Amino acid sequence: MNWLLISIVAYLLISLQVILDKFLLSSKKVSHPAIYAFYSGVLSVFTFVFFPFGFHSISVSQGVFSVISGMVFIYGMLVLFYAINKSEASRVTPVVGAIVPVVTYFLSIFLLKEHLSAVQFFGAIVLIIGGIAISFNLPFQKDRKFFSGLFPSIIAGILLAGAFTLFKDFYEKDNFLNVFIWTRFGLVAGALSLLAFPPWRKAILASISKFRKPERDNARSGTLFVLNKAMGGAGSFLVNYAISLGSVTLVNALVSIEYVFILIWGAAFSHWVPGVFNEKRDMKSITQKIVSIIIITLGLFLISRSK
Repeated sequence: MNWLLISIVAYLLISLQVILDKFLLSSKKVSHPAIYAFYSGVLSVFTFVFFPFGFHSISVSQGVFSVISGMVFIYGMLVLFYAINKSEASRVTPVVGAIVPVVTYFLSIFLLKEHLSAVQFFGAIVLIIGGIAISFNLPFQKDRKFFSGLFPSIIAGILLAGAFTLFKDFYEKDNFLNVFIWTRFGLVAGALSLLAFPPWRKAILASISKFRKPERDNARSGTLFVLNKAMGGAGSFLVNYAISLGSVTLVNALVSIEYVFILIWGAAFSHWVPGVFNEKRDMKSITQKIVSIIIITLGLFLISRSK
């Protein structure tokens, strides 16, 4: 069950990254999701430090698919950043977390021949219910029942599920570090491809010039961004390692534990920076989130019962 502990530590790191993502996306420095996705992918070049520990050449077809999977991951992150920029992080991530294991499960049946036990499958369903429950805006409004970032959250979940399933397929055929490095090449390629869209290219290039300025605020934003990406990179590394050891569906479903961490971080940061972290604190919202977390915790218990 090492993959379980590794997953929990990974999602703890990623939960803090998600909260800091919201802060940075609200700043003037990296206010556009395309800018954020660009730097997130480009910083993957630092995986070169793993070259001496398992990197080797692969076939052309394997290389192409590895790069494509990394690009799909970046596009999924781009859409995810759009959703986070529009809505509460504690609502976006549960929806994405519910979509990813469902799509991953069906993809893994065909690509990986992976099957879950009845208890684990039921646990995944419970997790999905918890994710949906926490995504509702209560009380219902006549013109809108779901939060504004629902659609991009669903698209992000589908793209990320596709990427994770391909990652797992590659891990089954090669050593972990080599697959990780090759798929990071795809992240860099995906980030660079964003420059092909003129409005995004203009925003990204403008952000680069801002990072070069010596003002104290710019330096702080840049430092926070790099530290945040380093922490997110560590979380991503651990998630991928857990996927290589266990079930890709269950590791993705374990993202439910991230919701608990996000709610805790969100509550703390909303007290310090209420203009950015506007998590709702009324009794209905709090009750809704508590009940949802209980449901998610039940699902976590069920899927953890793997043999």
